[in-house]
Amino acid sequence: RVQELYTRLATEDNADIMISPYSSGLADAAAVIAEQYGKIMITTGAASDSTYMLGYAGVYQTYTPASRYLVGSVDQLLSLDPTLTKVALVHENDKFSTDVVTAAKDYAEAQGLEVVLFEGYDTGTADFGPFINKIVAAAPDALLGGGHFADGEIFARQLFEKGVSLKYISLLVAPPEPDFAQLGEAAFGIIGPSQWEPQAEYSPEAAAAAGVEWFGPTVTEFVDGYVAAFNEETSYHPAGGYAAGLILQKAMIDAGTTDPEPLKAALDAMDILTFYGRITFNTTAEAHGLQIGHSMVYIQWQKDAAGALEKQVVWPPEGATADAIYPIR
Repeated sequence: RVQELYTRLATEDNADIMISPYSSGLADAAAVIAEQYGKIMITTGAASDSTYMLGYAGVYQTYTPASRYLVGSVDQLLSLDPTLTKVALVHENDKFSTDVVTAAKDYAEAQGLEVVLFEGYDTGTADFGPFINKIVAAAPDALLGGGHFADGEIFARQLFEKGVSLKYISLLVAPPEPDFAQLGEAAFGIIGPSQWEPQAEYSPEAAAAAGVEWFGPTVTEFVDGYVAAFNEETSYHPAGGYAAGLILQKAMIDAGTTDPEPLKAALDAMDILTFYGRITFNTTAEAHGLQIGHSMVYIQWQKDAAGALEKQVVWPPEGATADAIYPIR
């Protein structure tokens, strides 16, 4: 019903500005309507690159694009173990996950790694036994892939229960979520790309050093405000939603209006650092609105001195809060 609902927003509710639904497929459907009615749309919770290759003038991305989600995992792998040769990629068969792992496969092969397994599974898969058997048979050193929270959690648990020997595991979406720790030992050592983490050291001082404008609350102010409002830990999903609001706020301040054309000019010119990271957009005709400022961080579930699971940022090196545990099994 996405196109029906966004058409109503545009024609009956007279929305000036839109924010996308969650997931790349639904954001794609909404973007068609936003563009048709000349509305600005900020996409959040949607990472696929392809949305921005369709010539849209008013669609702008908050997330790091899917093509860059797992590239850092390949770089980290090679830094941890330059002798590593074999990688498996197993992913959910949806638009976002397929875009991510296809880009990761191309990048891994370009770095000289052998992709010994490239396999997709249906959304809603609960039994990963057949895929785990293929992983064991292919004997990779590392596993990259996954999809969303539910399947990622099940996949990680079943890999652990079956005692699959892997030096490195990096899965999409699920590991950065605080609830992933409920897996217990099955979570230990798992790495995940995250759009943002509370440990991120984005600050007005960092903005000044980079020569860009700081805008919005600090990391501490956002985290404290979120915990006070919702009485739970935050993660990159609410942070990305809040960042979409900041993007619109900054554009409206700079444009002095909510009219589409001045807003587009303000968004095209935007280059800011926020608690969520850097925000700036591709302005070429080939990829207009694609996010080019924001970078991923990679977390790993490790243990504190008392043996409790905790998240640590392990890549990139300049943002790391701990060294990566490698190999994990």
